[in-house]
Amino acid sequence: MTDGKGKSADKLRSVSAQHVARQAGVSRSAVSRAFTPGASVATETREKIMRAAEDLGYQVNDLARGLLANQSRLVGLVVTKPEVGFRAHLAAALTKALIHRGNVPVIINTGQTEQELIAAQRTLLGHRAEATIILSGSPPSSFFELARRNGQPLVVIGRSEPEADHIQTDGGEAARLAAALFVARGMMRLGLAGSLSGTPNITEREDAFCAEAARLGADVVVTRGNDTDYAGGLQAGRDLLGRRERPQAIFCVNDLIAFGVMDHARQLGLAIPGDLAVIGFDDVPEAGWLAYQLTTFRQDPEAMAARAVALLDLRQREPNLAPVRERISVPLVVRASFVPPA
Repeated sequence: MTDGKGKSADKLRSVSAQHVARQAGVSRSAVSRAFTPGASVATETREKIMRAAEDLGYQVNDLARGLLANQSRLVGLVVTKPEVGFRAHLAAALTKALIHRGNVPVIINTGQTEQELIAAQRTLLGHRAEATIILSGSPPSSFFELARRNGQPLVVIGRSEPEADHIQTDGGEAARLAAALFVARGMMRLGLAGSLSGTPNITEREDAFCAEAARLGADVVVTRGNDTDYAGGLQAGRDLLGRRERPQAIFCVNDLIAFGVMDHARQLGLAIPGDLAVIGFDDVPEAGWLAYQLTTFRQDPEAMAARAVALLDLRQREPNLAPVRERISVPLVVRASFVPPA
């Protein structure tokens, strides 16, 4: 009975470097050198160690190495609702890019309050995360100060932060173009379907669209759903399309809102784009579905992830470099919900 339990315990115990050393007939330090890039070890010794490691199924304990070096290969992704809309695709692209880089991505699904963001940061610092990438929320100054004191690089996506490297899409330019294209089609009664979330990205798009429309002499009715999701789009659609003089065209601050607006329009018997033109923002995969065929501005999650990883590499090489600001243009993807004039 005891022997059986002992064998079961052995099976559950992970293979250590000491096991490899014993099987290969070498010292524990030789195993460590064999798995350390650039370390000196004889070719014959290395080959024996690698054969033993393969036979035993040994894997290097990167966690232990990181603790000894006071740094792990963890990179934290701080994001609210990572499963929703464009954030889901960006989080997926970032995890893929970070794994390719040799990192271990850790997603922390948090709220947007100062307390929640600081708690997420302390968790990552406690695990010696190499860096943090922030996809949601507006971190307070204490967030950046704590990261600076601990020497942890930060990359902020989707907002302009003077104290950190950041990547931002040019949503303002896209929103101005949307207003200009509607007016060029002779549509002077416009709607804006926004969000009460009030994030920097959303606010930039709303303000830019309204300013450009006013400059071109168009009237804009603004309504905002509770959030930047499908339910918020239905809410905005009910308000905009329930008016006596409904808009001829609506710019939606993201695709999920656009889907809600379009579905409500169809419930009212309106044809798109014949009775109502719609432009979205993000170009999530559903935008190309036959049910929507949404004209929208494309954010490329893979390109954004590649930029974020490049910023981490740059910050490692030049830790004292001034904060880097990158702004990415967003091309218009034309589908059936609105076709610009030639």
